[in-house]
Amino acid sequence: MRISVSSDMDEPVARFLVEELRRRGHEVRTYGALEPGVDPQWAVCSEAAARDVPAGAADLAVVCCWTGTGASIAANKVPGVRAALCADAYTADGARRWNDANVLALSLRLTSEPVLKEILDAWFAAEPSADTEDRANVAHVGRLDAR
Repeated sequence: MRISVSSDMDEPVARFLVEELRRRGHEVRTYGALEPGVDPQWAVCSEAAARDVPAGAADLAVVCCWTGTGASIAANKVPGVRAALCADAYTADGARRWNDANVLALSLRLTSEPVLKEILDAWFAAEPSADTEDRANVAHVGRLDAR
């Protein structure tokens, strides 16, 4: 799977995220502080990584900032992106399952390496729901992009 990753800070958990995704066999493209010479501002690098998803350059993206909030806000401004800020595995599972989230947002401050592995396990194990109500909600969110 092709995954774009951004971080506004070169923090150990951000580097671990990239290493862990590659260890799991994913092709990773980096933005922000993870890529020398690229603008590390959270709004800029989160947007860049998120844009790869609807453009087809990435299957999913992971955006990181100190709290994860700014990164998720910036990513969600990109049409076609459904970014979810996840601090635990249960939230990551639900974001993929019920919300068909295609961008994972993480807090550099709160996410430890063991918790990150749990979040990634849940994120990649979950499949988007085929439930009619869940699909209708995702479709409604998609229509919000056009408004």
